[in-house]
Amino acid sequence: APGGPADPGAMPDRLADSAAVGATPGALRMRVCRPNDLPAGAPLLVALHGCTQTAESYDSGSGWSELAADNGFALLFPEQQTANNSHRCFNWFEPGDIRRDGGESESILQMIAHVAAQHGIDRKRIFVTGLSAGGAMAATLLAVAPDVFAGGAVIAGLPHGVASGVPQALERMRGQGLPSSAALTELAAKASSHSGSWPRLQVWHGTADATVVPANGEALLAQWRPLHGLPAAPSRQEALGPHLRRVWLDEKGEPAIEHYAISGLGHGLPLDSTGPDGLGRPGPHMLEAGLSSTRRIAESWGLVTSKEQSRPREPRPETPQPQHPARVGQVIESALRAAGLMR
Repeated sequence: APGGPADPGAMPDRLADSAAVGATPGALRMRVCRPNDLPAGAPLLVALHGCTQTAESYDSGSGWSELAADNGFALLFPEQQTANNSHRCFNWFEPGDIRRDGGESESILQMIAHVAAQHGIDRKRIFVTGLSAGGAMAATLLAVAPDVFAGGAVIAGLPHGVASGVPQALERMRGQGLPSSAALTELAAKASSHSGSWPRLQVWHGTADATVVPANGEALLAQWRPLHGLPAAPSRQEALGPHLRRVWLDEKGEPAIEHYAISGLGHGLPLDSTGPDGLGRPGPHMLEAGLSSTRRIAESWGLVTSKEQSRPREPRPETPQPQHPARVGQVIESALRAAGLMR
């Protein structure tokens, strides 16, 4: 799934290169943001970009390093290389890249272990998020290594394990051939030998996403609710301006799963760059929604102590964001052909 090209503005690159660690079977680049005076036992957020994006452009658009600098948590941005995929898509549809002991997922887990050891990270406060192809890879990491993460947020992504190869990937993006709820849960449950509690999950999806259709967000919920022992019906739901938030609570009354349906949004990451949040920068697939997914996610996980919750606003009509779903589909298909994954 593509994330789209992004060059959101003149925000400086806050990310530093870090030497590769271990065998790095996925051959990914490792970029890290460590704020000054990072306290011992700080949290770590892992952020995964979409196709054609870089770690820098994803950070600039989402605003993660702005929050990290102000609130004292570390960031890890694994970055896909064109040698692996000509359009920088994480290979969420390749079986060899979505195992704990191989490929891109193993590379990311090795990076996490390295950063955690080097910077004294609290191992109980490691989180992962991603957009589109990065969101699909985030869902995979939560499934194959649930013991590593306290929580994850999948934005415009897909469930773990639903595609094997390019033809299936393109079908699943369109909502075609998604497995049953029971089969989805089995895919996640059998991805590891985990027997403990499962990470918290947030799912974000635009209701007008024509690239990775909203059925994939619902499939993620169906995959994860049984893992938490939760029913199909949410514990509560609330309107956030034009958007809808559904919440499934655990036995302690805490949110175990949350779903944000962003009204009218196409394929991209929801921003509130000009409102009360003032976070991130709009660009291709970094879309104004009057609600900041970055801040909401950070607040939910205790990464940010905010004086007030993010307040939703109506999207500004004078700054429409083009979606170009047909062009996006062409981009991923040409990328897959160039990588020799599609004829």
